[in-house]
Amino acid sequence: MTARRHDSALSGVLSVLMWAVLLVVVAAVAVLVVVPKALGGTTLTVLTGSMEPTFAPGDVVAVRTVPDPATEVHVGDVVTFQPVSGDPTLVTHRVVAKRISAAGTTFVTRGDANGADDDPIEPAQIQAVAVYSVPWVGHVSLWLGERKGLAVALVAAALLGYAAVMILRPERRTRDDEPTADTPADDERAPTGEVEGAR
Repeated sequence: MTARRHDSALSGVLSVLMWAVLLVVVAAVAVLVVVPKALGGTTLTVLTGSMEPTFAPGDVVAVRTVPDPATEVHVGDVVTFQPVSGDPTLVTHRVVAKRISAAGTTFVTRGDANGADDDPIEPAQIQAVAVYSVPWVGHVSLWLGERKGLAVALVAAALLGYAAVMILRPERRTRDDEPTADTPADDERAPTGEVEGAR
């Protein structure tokens, strides 16, 4: 009985741990992949402290694209932009001023931790607007680097393996030598038929 109780307790602990891992993985996929895609955007990892305390290095920021930055972006928004048009380098800073003139609209941005404004940018340089951030996740992403696909595959294999074990594991059965309430022991069974020699 002790061994069976220990096995049952261990199985329960493993089940709770695996469900916890599964929930974390599902939540991470939803927050880092599904929701940004649904918003028409993506996720970016913060590399510098220019936006602290809003965003810290290692945070992941979910951003959405804006079809018309000139009308959709406002002062106070945090935007991801190209400091130089056509350059793939991206910076994520807050809009501190919006200037509209006959020549067009320009934006002035500045990192929350910076003491000086960035050079003015045009709407075409704005790539997206920040929606929300997830702390620290970027550290894991940066550490994994090119091993990210392998890590996802290993987690998926572990979850599938656990599911297979739980499905294929034989059910626990009552031991044959242990009498149950419905099945009396051999020496306690009531006699059937007539006793030999009785009249």
